[in-house]
Amino acid sequence: MEARLIQETHGSVRLLRLDNPARRNALSRALRAELHVALQQADEDPAIRSVVLTGSAEVFSAGGDLSDMNVGDLNAGRVRMQKNAELVRQMLRMNKPLIAAIEGWAVGAGLSVALACDSLVCGATARFAAGFGKVGLLADLGQLHTLPARIGIGRARQVLMFGQVIEAEEALRIGLVDQLCAAGDALSTALALAARVEQQAPLPLAMTKALLADGLELLLEREGDFQAQLFLSADHAEGKAAFLDKRSPSFKGQ
Repeated sequence: MEARLIQETHGSVRLLRLDNPARRNALSRALRAELHVALQQADEDPAIRSVVLTGSAEVFSAGGDLSDMNVGDLNAGRVRMQKNAELVRQMLRMNKPLIAAIEGWAVGAGLSVALACDSLVCGATARFAAGFGKVGLLADLGQLHTLPARIGIGRARQVLMFGQVIEAEEALRIGLVDQLCAAGDALSTALALAARVEQQAPLPLAMTKALLADGLELLLEREGDFQAQLFLSADHAEGKAAFLDKRSPSFKGQ
């Protein structure tokens, strides 16, 4: 089944569900583009006050779709990263609050998308990891901005540089997520939280998001330059091959 984004409306809340269970909701270029459009539409709809983002099949997202990650030259890499930056800007700068409802894994780009939300609610089975280094890439989709902002630079280094996996209870303790609930209850909890946005004036919320996104542009610019180069590296090719072959990678620093 092709990846798709399922949209529902619950009162003033727009629910967006990543639906690619065969690939554990991997974020292909098409799915990211669809998510970007859906967020723009929700932002422009006066009847919508908040957005909840979740996944299907008891997983939030296993990250980028490696089968869709074939970059042939530097310009193609830059174009890909520009599209990523557009999605991140939309999430962090849009006028309405975003809430992530997380069950199961949120890894790599899946973690980045979750962190671009304003509030993270997770079930007891949730697990978080960066994972980019295993495929020879830099954490992207703004994760180098959003992860340290939540858990501090020291803890972020452990996730980004040493592959630390964070379980749900630890995620709550260190502030990676904002609410922890029973397994299977993340969505209902997130929807209840989203409904409370109606009690807040919309203009101050929009201004708050704009101010909290300060510093984002410089990071996205440098992230795009670095990642475009890494797409062409031998280590990235080896990381992809090792992942698809289900073996340990052999990196050469090239």
